[in-house]
Amino acid sequence: MAGSWIEVRLVDVLDVALVSIFLYLVIVWMRQARAGLPLVGIAILGGVYLAARQLDLHLTAWIFQGFFAIFVIILVVIFQRELRQLFERIAVFGMLRRNGTEASADVQACLVRSVLEFQRQGIGALIVVCGRESVERHLEGGVALDGRLSDALLASLFDPHSVGHDGALVVSGDRIVMFSAQLPLSSDFSQIGSRGTRHSAALGLAERTDALCIVVSEERGTISIARDGALREIAGHEALESELRDFVALGRPGVSRRQRWLRGLRQHWVERIAAVVLTAGLWAAFVPGSQVLEEELTVPIRVENVPAGFALDRTDPTEARIELSGTRRDFFLLDPRSVEVRIDASAIGMGRRSFELDREDIEMPAGFSLVAVRPSRVRLSVRAVPLAPDGAPLVPEPARPAAGSGGGNGGGAPRG
Repeated sequence: MAGSWIEVRLVDVLDVALVSIFLYLVIVWMRQARAGLPLVGIAILGGVYLAARQLDLHLTAWIFQGFFAIFVIILVVIFQRELRQLFERIAVFGMLRRNGTEASADVQACLVRSVLEFQRQGIGALIVVCGRESVERHLEGGVALDGRLSDALLASLFDPHSVGHDGALVVSGDRIVMFSAQLPLSSDFSQIGSRGTRHSAALGLAERTDALCIVVSEERGTISIARDGALREIAGHEALESELRDFVALGRPGVSRRQRWLRGLRQHWVERIAAVVLTAGLWAAFVPGSQVLEEELTVPIRVENVPAGFALDRTDPTEARIELSGTRRDFFLLDPRSVEVRIDASAIGMGRRSFELDREDIEMPAGFSLVAVRPSRVRLSVRAVPLAPDGAPLVPEPARPAAGSGGGNGGGAPRG
């Protein structure tokens, strides 16, 4: 009736793509911030509110309406820190910021040698290799140091007798910019397990930035990597080299941009698919159906309240063309039989025979507005009907056959 339900345009594809990106960031943020359970609870309350509206539970709907009126404030209070991280991620993504200079092959080799030496000697260490995002806002304390990275400098900074050996060392490009820094701790105990504070700090920063954190455990003698909100152990010289090489390649401008996109597609692919599917479903459910259309219907004209003493002979015309405005969704669900023109003929007794059609004469479902009605005037033809003393219409008796017409008793009885 209103054309095809879904008409996809190029701008709609762009609309779905932009919302999918935003929704993907929200899903990843929910997973990293473990905000899924509170949001599920809010979604359940939203479902109860919608059900109360449909079932006309006015008190329940009124209470929940007040709750959702301050819904945004509730979200800000509950997820203040997580929302700030989300907006920071969006800002960094939009600016495509590159933090520092890429680490050269010599710097990568120096890091690998030093980390393996720390593991061999049982020395605990926490090294942060900066990515594109800034990490300064997440650091507490620390000592600024603009020194070129080397094996000797790393060894001296993580010497167990050094005052700042328990803190984190921050590497940007081929420079050590800070040591003895304190990182935010993660509360994801499912990943941390029985590991110590260094692992919690490494994972905490990896949840908030795109930095690569390398942890050497002095108790376990293991090497762990924290990256993109995930903490895992690695084994061997080649595994550590591969992690550093892959991390640096993704941050390298120019030719490696394609590699960044390919890796991005491989990571969090479930969340990406979920974001696209959910966005496409929301678009199909709301966007096409929300388009405002104008449709014309041909509907019957019904005459009501004909006063006593009159009978309706003819209605001219018997149908009207009604032009309505409404959403595509409403037209899709519209039953044409629910639209009628009703004329109140109670004024016939005062001599009125012509009626102007207006909005009050049109019966239609809620959500529609009247654009035009054609014709704009209806004429009724009526005749007077005699009334009995009690006000009931008199119905003339059928005429009796005249004498001699062959309709008497027996048909052939003699006269006289």
